Amino acid sequence: MDNSSGQFEAVLDRLERIEAAIADLVEQRTVKEWYATAEVAKLLGKSDYTVREWCRKNQIPAEKTANGRGWIVSHETLTRLKNHELPLPECRTYHALDSRRN
Repeated sequence: MDNSSGQFEAVLDRLERIEAAIADLVEQRTVKEWYATAEVAKLLGKSDYTVREWCRKNQIPAEKTANGRGWIVSHETLTRLKNHELPLPECRTYHALDSRRN
């Protein structure tokens, strides 16, 4: 009896881990229009500080949040980050690129 209850507990534990992994995958695959820097950092395996610095230094296109205290990143930018097209080196910022277009 002890052996079967131990196996049952092991199966339940494994099921919980599988459910958690599925929930993480669903969260990663959910497409949103805008992402907080913490979400971007988690999806890219970077620190939140790094993503905030990219925003602050204009190495990636980002917008300030409504309260002006944080940054949000578009889905398009997140896709470019995942494809390693961004961030730009510090010497080439988006403000410089935007000024050339006008």
